[in-house]
Amino acid sequence: MPALAIPNVQALKDHVGKPLGHSKWHLVAQTQIDAFAEATGDHQWIHVDTERASTESPFDGKTVAHGHLTLSLAPVMLPEIVVVKNTSMVVNYGVDKARFPAPVKAGDRVRMEAELKSVRDIRGGAARACYKLTIHAENTVKPACNAEIVYVYYPATTSSSDK
Repeated sequence: MPALAIPNVQALKDHVGKPLGHSKWHLVAQTQIDAFAEATGDHQWIHVDTERASTESPFDGKTVAHGHLTLSLAPVMLPEIVVVKNTSMVVNYGVDKARFPAPVKAGDRVRMEAELKSVRDIRGGAARACYKLTIHAENTVKPACNAEIVYVYYPATTSSSDK
């Protein structure tokens, strides 16, 4: 399913309170978990020691992804759901209320659902958009991540831009 294409920054408001859809499924492999551990310095055994996890992990004997790794997939998955056209720049403004109710095990596939929670106009025609995100691991009931993320969209300076 193609991403919802919102024609411009001002049209964001038309989608507040509406579900925007979901991303495709993404595999969370052990190599990705290991790379995230290396990047962040979080080498806790539950994430990186597959041998120990096979005997001690309460998660089916598997390692689990860092919660922040799961959340860090949002910039990959959100553009699969929604794209705002005619922008000159999009800035990740922050994260609110992030929670990780269920683990993502190595080898799981995840996908994200999104809803536009609010839009606030800011100086220069830009808009601050807050998205409610839910990331699920395949074949699980509880979500792996619930969060609100905030992006600032800056309008294109010319009407012919389609960025």
